[in-house]
Amino acid sequence: MDLNILWFILVSVLFVGYFFLEGFDYGAGALLPIVGKTDNERRLIINSLGPIWDGNEVWLLTAGGAIFAAFPHWYATLFSGFYLALFLMLLFLILRIAAIEFRSKHESTVWRQRWDIGLTLGSALPAFLWGVAVTNLVTGVPIGPDKQYAGTFWNLLGPWDILGGLCFLALFCYHGCLFIDLKTDNKAIKVRVKKYAPRFFFAMLIMLVIWLVCMFLLSDMFKSMIALVLTLLAAVALLFSIFSFMKGSSGKAFIGTGAGIALFTFAVFAGMFPNVMISTLDPAWSLTIYTASSSAYTLKLMSIVAGCLVPVVLAYQIWTYWVFRKRLTESDLGGLEY
Repeated sequence: MDLNILWFILVSVLFVGYFFLEGFDYGAGALLPIVGKTDNERRLIINSLGPIWDGNEVWLLTAGGAIFAAFPHWYATLFSGFYLALFLMLLFLILRIAAIEFRSKHESTVWRQRWDIGLTLGSALPAFLWGVAVTNLVTGVPIGPDKQYAGTFWNLLGPWDILGGLCFLALFCYHGCLFIDLKTDNKAIKVRVKKYAPRFFFAMLIMLVIWLVCMFLLSDMFKSMIALVLTLLAAVALLFSIFSFMKGSSGKAFIGTGAGIALFTFAVFAGMFPNVMISTLDPAWSLTIYTASSSAYTLKLMSIVAGCLVPVVLAYQIWTYWVFRKRLTESDLGGLEY
């Protein structure tokens, strides 16, 4: 295995971590007005995210940094071509962060309700946009011989792209339901989670099946046997999740959903390999892990640094989750900030 392949795998691992961890963040935030009806119920949900949301965001920053350093041409084409979409995502992520931090800084009901709307939008729209982005990476975008994106913002919003966005949103909402059920101990919240989680799951399942059919017809994703096997395993994991949830085991359901997200993310990267961005104008103009990469020396140096620091970051994040593993009840709200 050469360093180009190694860093392609490492980038995929970073996105697996991001979608798994930030997925329930997005889902819980998007569900705030549905699952939390009173101020205390919403505070419980937000405080379950409070100690961990910023650590989850680090996975995206690290993935972006890894792409910038290991595959600079991929970074340049992606961030210039998807500029407006990424700007909108960043805007709503800022809104989400501000909502989490400022919501409880004022006792006014109107103040809190407005920040709740901000948190909901700042969670739901990035989840949707990630689905759009992944679909575009799988089906390809217009890239010219100069490695420049040759389309417009509207080229990114085909019907199958929107379908992918809605599928991601429904999946993350289901993932968020499971997280809320695991992290809060409130009867009213649990009743609503039991009601809405299956709805989001089956909505996601229907859209996912249609999306996979579209990808089979519109892309080369399933020409890779590895991608096909990983997709089937992801489907098994998701079905295990809903069966476990229906039997009352949210813990097993959460593990199943996490495994499904991880396997599906790996399937997307395996289906793209060795491409990192596929050109719909001419396959010869697609960016690959070799035409988009940095020098061999840069990749070697990055590998040494990553080998030293990644275990430290993982250990810190595992420790954070262990420290804040306790279920929250309304009696805990007196000493909580959010």
